[in-house]
Amino acid sequence: MEMTEQLELNADMQKQNMLNLFGESLRFDSPLAEYSSFKTGGRAAYFLITNSTEETVKAVSTAYNNKIPFLIIGGGSNLLISDSGYDGLIIKINILGLKLTDETKIECGAGEDLMSLVNFAAENSLQGIEFAAGIWGSVGGAVYGNAGAYGGEIKDIIETVLLLDKTGQVKEVTPDYCKFKYRDSYLKISKEIVLSLKLRLQQGNKEKLVAQIDETLAIRASKHPVKQFCAGSFFKNIPDPKEKFGKLPAGRLLEQVGAKELSIGGAKVFEKHANIIINDGTATSKDIRELADILKQRVFDKFGITLEDEVISIGNFS
Repeated sequence: MEMTEQLELNADMQKQNMLNLFGESLRFDSPLAEYSSFKTGGRAAYFLITNSTEETVKAVSTAYNNKIPFLIIGGGSNLLISDSGYDGLIIKINILGLKLTDETKIECGAGEDLMSLVNFAAENSLQGIEFAAGIWGSVGGAVYGNAGAYGGEIKDIIETVLLLDKTGQVKEVTPDYCKFKYRDSYLKISKEIVLSLKLRLQQGNKEKLVAQIDETLAIRASKHPVKQFCAGSFFKNIPDPKEKFGKLPAGRLLEQVGAKELSIGGAKVFEKHANIIINDGTATSKDIRELADILKQRVFDKFGITLEDEVISIGNFS
């Protein structure tokens, strides 16, 4: 048998083995750019969407037990996927569901869009989540990175989180377990997966909540990209008790180092916000990563401050 034929036979056997393990919904050589708000990135060797807790538990357990490397993604709003893609299994969590469990509590699937949660709360006259209006991404991702804005953070309204560890064990935990920090949580270390969560909100006035959400969206639209491909703020703000909300805006420092004048290939700094990198439609992930690294170096050279990525990079960028 020719070497090429042997390689093709081995590849076919590997595909069949993966189908036997994960089922017919498994995709091969799947493009990942459509799952990143940057719209860049290579392909995943294997790709699977899970629509329930049960499907997610099965997929994660199967991958773990068979020593198959895997990564979890949610809405993709905070991801920069390398142009070489991922030589393993990507599992996209698409667990949906929004429901009231009593007058002030909401149960929400991790795959729900964060804006859907904001609107659902307002429709039910519940306040406490309106700060998140206009933040892109899934609810699970918001928990993972403790999403927030305008002084509010999702950790402040969480009652419990249903988690899945890499071995397939499910447990319900309180916020203390997650060790939330500014745009961070222990889940980034433990690699546990958010399946759903329960939120405790407060009774509010529906009309006032809707007006507040509309105002927040208008503010965001005035200084954030609307149709360009991007991931929102690329860098975390810097803790500083003297600043509003206790954070020194990274965008202020980037503005002072001439960030808005910079571009690499199709990656450019947004003209209205120095902490946002956009893809003009021709950028590669490498372009974006290189531009981000230049911005970090400029800020360090001028201020001695090392900016920390808010965007999560996946894969090899060398």
